[in-house]
Amino acid sequence: MKNDPLANVLSKILTYERLAKRECIIRENSKLIRNVLDLLNKEGYIGKYEVIDDGRSGILKVYLLGRINKCGVIKPRFNVKKTEFDKFEKTYLPAKDFGIIIVSTSQGLMTHQQAKKKSLGGRLIAYCY
Repeated sequence: MKNDPLANVLSKILTYERLAKRECIIRENSKLIRNVLDLLNKEGYIGKYEVIDDGRSGILKVYLLGRINKCGVIKPRFNVKKTEFDKFEKTYLPAKDFGIIIVSTSQGLMTHQQAKKKSLGGRLIAYCY
């Protein structure tokens, strides 16, 4: 039973990274998942991805670069103020300025560094390093 599709996607990507695979086929597809993959692509953790039409929601084909050490979702999705990012960086990332935390803000999904620069708070979604 799949309760959290984003957690399933990140878990599958991490498994394929550890097996040194070059691509990963993902059956879950949603706007949130595509936005998270866009952020991971922009930050250089994964390569591009394609949406393959299967007559339903679509299949995602993600090209892997071998740069992910660990990734996962943050449950529960904590509310975070613009001044509290350091506390969660210490909790979810191994070192300061190493890795990203994906935050859902009023201006869309972004990394915690971008949210700090724009002085925005939001909800924590996932982490990757």
